[in-house]
Amino acid sequence: MGGSRIVIAGGSGFLGQLTARWFDQLGWDVVSLTRDRNSTVSPARRAIWDGRSLAEWAKELDGAGALVNLAGRSVNCRYHARNRRAILHSRIDSTRVLGEAVAQCAKPPRVWLNSSTATIYKHSYDRAMNERTGVIEETPEAKDQFSVKVAQAWERAFDEAASPRTRKMAMRTAMVFGTHEGTVYRVLRRLARLGLGGAMAGGRQYVSWLHETDYCRAVQWLIEHDDTSGVVNLASPNPLTNREMMRTLRRVCRMPVGLPANRWMLEIGTFLLRSESELVIKSRRVVPARLLAAGFEFQFPGLELAIEELESRLATGRNAAEDPCAIPRQTTARHDNAVAGK
Repeated sequence: MGGSRIVIAGGSGFLGQLTARWFDQLGWDVVSLTRDRNSTVSPARRAIWDGRSLAEWAKELDGAGALVNLAGRSVNCRYHARNRRAILHSRIDSTRVLGEAVAQCAKPPRVWLNSSTATIYKHSYDRAMNERTGVIEETPEAKDQFSVKVAQAWERAFDEAASPRTRKMAMRTAMVFGTHEGTVYRVLRRLARLGLGGAMAGGRQYVSWLHETDYCRAVQWLIEHDDTSGVVNLASPNPLTNREMMRTLRRVCRMPVGLPANRWMLEIGTFLLRSESELVIKSRRVVPARLLAAGFEFQFPGLELAIEELESRLATGRNAAEDPCAIPRQTTARHDNAVAGK
């Protein structure tokens, strides 16, 4: 399995560290592009970049097996002018400069996976959104105008990157549930355990989600399948309503009650937490049609099974930072063949 190098831009974040550990287990040479000189990105080698300009880090792309761009300022903040600029430009600039780096490679990466977001799809209660028929449209009710514009600009920058010798995929990723402190699952879990895990803003809105293991497995699968390119939804095949999600979370956490939160309560709460209510009130009913049609099998297709697995690790003091989920044997065999060029 030696000889494969994967370069992860934004490697010091939750998904970057998760991806780095996964591919390190598979025997890849992992390189993390990070702005933070003090960040811990073990087991990856660290290369410093600013996300905007070419420098020594660009040499890591030459001859790499894969490039995964996860760079972008967190959207868990208030959308005032300064943060809007940071959210937009951190995505556009990093994608643009990676395209410039790929273009100058003598041997460019075989495949480039660039983050996007499931939020690009229209707020919808009654219709599932897949890659072919999903509607890309803003909905004032969901307060998603800024987020949809960012997603469109992000994918446009990716499409415009000149990389004819590199297979490219935009990953429209849903919320990834994992055990890291500060991530969305830990926040929801804390609410449930405090008795605050009731339906939010009525609970009708759909939630698209993905277990962290299936996220890593999907990234690996996309890298290894040379017949896949373009836009791919990364989400569980079973989105569910906010009401159902919170009920499942309470059941697994053995909390019999959960106080609901009305829309006005959410507006106040998110303001105090310096976040935005859009993250909760938008209905994201996204399904991974392309992955399913191509034969990808989810290890955690249902929320209850996914939560039970996360809780089992939390109960024993293990988390993904210390003890990543086991890699299924069938994926390692496929990886061997991919590296060997079979």
